[in-house]
Amino acid sequence: MPKIKVVLADDHPIVLMGVSELIERDERYQIVGQAQTSTELIEQLHRLQPDIVVTDYSMPGDETYGDGVKLIEYLIRHFPEVKILVLTMLTNNLILSRLYDLGVGGIILKNGDLNEIPLALGALAKGDKWHSKAGQGAASVVERSDAVQARIASLSVKEFEVLRRFASGMSVRDIAHSLNRSVKTVSSQKVSAMRKLDVENDHALLTFCISMSLI
Repeated sequence: MPKIKVVLADDHPIVLMGVSELIERDERYQIVGQAQTSTELIEQLHRLQPDIVVTDYSMPGDETYGDGVKLIEYLIRHFPEVKILVLTMLTNNLILSRLYDLGVGGIILKNGDLNEIPLALGALAKGDKWHSKAGQGAASVVERSDAVQARIASLSVKEFEVLRRFASGMSVRDIAHSLNRSVKTVSSQKVSAMRKLDVENDHALLTFCISMSLI
């Protein structure tokens, strides 16, 4: 039986090494490529035509294809035959639900049990979805009051993408460039998010994002 071809993508070499070693313990799978940027990932998808992609959600710094929801949307639109397994530190149910809605095959939390990865690959190879045990309780990873949960849930996906980049140190202009939006639009989305989260300045916003694991 032919092996299932897998391409890995993560901007941290040590993560690539660990995940690759974990997957290749199972003889059903063959790692045919590894990428550290979104551009490298797209190039390998065209060239290697894998069955499954295991990709990190956050790979900042690639101005061509971006990361996060923008990258996932591109992958699903241009490579509909490839199954996608997302690795992420995010525990925001809004984003996790959005990824499943887009069509990803599964999500595994990096701070969960990575031994789930071969099981998830098996599910995707059969055409099934994979819901991580850790991901099912994602909202409880960080304890939040009902009021705070409600504020976070009120964020739109676009506002969340702006906040994630802002919290990583990007300026409004840089965020606008990376998301292909105008500076005015990004600024408005940031202000709207601050209002929803009830924070008054950039420092308070950054503190909130870090404490709530929104980045």
